[in-house]
Amino acid sequence: MAQTQSTTWVCRVPVTSVWTHPDKVRDVDAHGVADMPNINKWREAMDQQQTKDLTVSNRLQTQLLYGEPVLIEEIDGTWAKIIAPWQPSHKDGRGYPGWLPVAHLKEIDSVADRSYARVSADKAQLWTLERRPIAQLPFNSLLPVKDANETHVHVHTPDGDAFIEAKHVQLVPAPEQIPLGNGQSIVNEAERFLGLQYFWGGMSSLGYDCSGFSHHMLKANGYYISRDAGDQSVEGVEIDRLDSAAWQTGDLLFFAYEEGLGKLHHVGIYYGDGMMIHSPTSGKAIEITRLEGTVYDKELCAVRRFTQEETT
Repeated sequence: MAQTQSTTWVCRVPVTSVWTHPDKVRDVDAHGVADMPNINKWREAMDQQQTKDLTVSNRLQTQLLYGEPVLIEEIDGTWAKIIAPWQPSHKDGRGYPGWLPVAHLKEIDSVADRSYARVSADKAQLWTLERRPIAQLPFNSLLPVKDANETHVHVHTPDGDAFIEAKHVQLVPAPEQIPLGNGQSIVNEAERFLGLQYFWGGMSSLGYDCSGFSHHMLKANGYYISRDAGDQSVEGVEIDRLDSAAWQTGDLLFFAYEEGLGKLHHVGIYYGDGMMIHSPTSGKAIEITRLEGTVYDKELCAVRRFTQEETT
């Protein structure tokens, strides 16, 4: 299963979860590691304690989207140790490391000098060229483009040549060349997911964790930041956390225990007017909340900016 220059290993399912190690998988996680995982059924199978245990027991690391490339480090039975190069992390300079089922991967022909289609809808249907449904792709999935017209985009996928309706995607020159948006456009994207349930390790429009949410809302606007909140908190431009008048819509707000002096544990997106939009914690959903008078007000430890400075 060695990777060659002419081929690339990619995620072949709409969303797969990356685990700390195969022995971290429990019986209740069967829907999450099935050959065709079902995130919704997996979530329904877990009670509140089992959902929280994904975090407490350090089971889940991140998720990959359909077509996302990986580097395979090792194969152990039905599991692959991989690196996810599209998800920067201090854990490995090449990308985010972890384990996932080999059945969730496929080796496909590499493509070069192609533009990409970024799923800009919450979800988009992928079709065969004969118009048979293949899968629903989550927001921010990226696939190489073979051809495009006003109504359809022909893409290169793990399931062969396929198409997506043009109204559901944004054509971009490359995965790292999504057009830059501003702070308000970041917030506008984030608002679309209000009410979506938090999911630890979540990196899809089926459920985000706090840093997965900030990562993807900024990525949709052309800003490439690390996967985890700890890494994000030292990127971008530092803004005075004590001067809220200096904050701009779209800035990232970071929070730590012990009234901001302890371990960093959360990130949200500044909404403006003293509010943030964020994916809070297990059992809660993406929301807009006012900071004043809350625990977040006391725990704020950093403000970072990734967009251009506003001019007046």
